[in-house]
Amino acid sequence: MKKTIHAIVIGSAVAMGVGAIATSPAQAGNLTGVTIGGTADTDYWVYDVNGTNTVSVDKKTADITKILEGNAASPTGNVELRASTEQSTFTANDFTRNTTLSGTIGGETITLSSLTASDWTSLYKDTGKTFAEHWFNLALDKNGFGSLNTPTKATLYNSFVANKGFQRFSDPNISYVNQNDSTGEISIGLAGHYNATNLLFPVVPSNLQTLLSGKTIQASEIVKYTYNGKTDYLFSFSATKSGLTEKSDGISHSGNYEVNFEGLVPIKTSQAVPEPSIVLGLLGVAGMFTAQRKFKKSV
Repeated sequence: MKKTIHAIVIGSAVAMGVGAIATSPAQAGNLTGVTIGGTADTDYWVYDVNGTNTVSVDKKTADITKILEGNAASPTGNVELRASTEQSTFTANDFTRNTTLSGTIGGETITLSSLTASDWTSLYKDTGKTFAEHWFNLALDKNGFGSLNTPTKATLYNSFVANKGFQRFSDPNISYVNQNDSTGEISIGLAGHYNATNLLFPVVPSNLQTLLSGKTIQASEIVKYTYNGKTDYLFSFSATKSGLTEKSDGISHSGNYEVNFEGLVPIKTSQAVPEPSIVLGLLGVAGMFTAQRKFKKSV
């Protein structure tokens, strides 16, 4: 009987240890080995967090890896790629170059990039439209303007293009890059305006600006990604409040737009083992049974 009890205790120790591992929550992997590159590799800004503000910091000394370790509930700053796109001095020649952010997540390389003019004007997949047309139609639909007549949509689109709308949405602010270790899903935070209405007023004809009045319009900037041999674009028209605002203007970075795509499930590099404290504790109980049996034999 005592041998049976001893075996049960030992078995329980192993089972409980393995059970503790099986019920532990999925871990989130972060981006490591971050580098900035592209054909405009110096055109980026880094924002850290100070209280409820994002503040521009020296990009040469900033710890970008740490800044990108946040999540949707708690962004920890961001890196703006191709930061000069919205400046008045930005030219058509400038719009042929990009800035990238690369690193490793779950053992795989990922590269995030700003957009160039050719990204907007190239045909997108099998839509029969350019990426610009595809994205703009989605932006209208998701913000309640899908029922506008065709001439009005065309006027809005042409005005958007003429007033450098492409450039305004080509400089993504990357706030975090995370991976669910169980499913492989990769989540990327894009910092932007929680309400982008004021941002869009300058690119809409004056006779149509009444369409925007009183509206909360949400649209993230766009990030181009390359991962596991695939290149595509990520964007969102739904934001959550980040709890932050950029210190100098009091409005930027107020919204967090999370975008996702299916990544490869990370390969486990080591076999799971029971929690040492659990095993040692239960083995101690097993030892008590053994000691008790020896004591009774000696009496």
